[in-house]
Amino acid sequence: MSAALISGGCGLAYQAGTRIKATRMSDSLQVGQTSPEVHHSWGEPDIRTYLPGDTEVWSYPYKPNSNDITAALLYTSSKDGDKGTFLDLKFVGGKLVSWQEAEHTLPLKGHTGIGLGINQGPIGNGTQTTPGAVHY
Repeated sequence: MSAALISGGCGLAYQAGTRIKATRMSDSLQVGQTSPEVHHSWGEPDIRTYLPGDTEVWSYPYKPNSNDITAALLYTSSKDGDKGTFLDLKFVGGKLVSWQEAEHTLPLKGHTGIGLGINQGPIGNGTQTTPGAVHY
């Protein structure tokens, strides 16, 4: 029983932490910030969506795992197929133009293996340069 309560606390702590982070992020973002500046301050988003016109949408979790109560209680991060509310940051030409809350389902992970060697390309499914969503 106590093991269930302890492991349940991990999921609840993750849920609370993501809400605090997303709220702080939303309050501190400024139009015109560059994507490297945002990445340096807030880390890798859970989802990157590549759109035409040199546009990217970075999605950071706000209320993850909304479709799975077990995941919300026990898991410490989102997994493929989880639905939730995210803070979407829209970049055009590498500059932040807007941000808002949005509902998403996490797509399959974008990188699926370990790369070894020198001058190897990025690991992933190719969507880094073509329109689509990638889950990191």
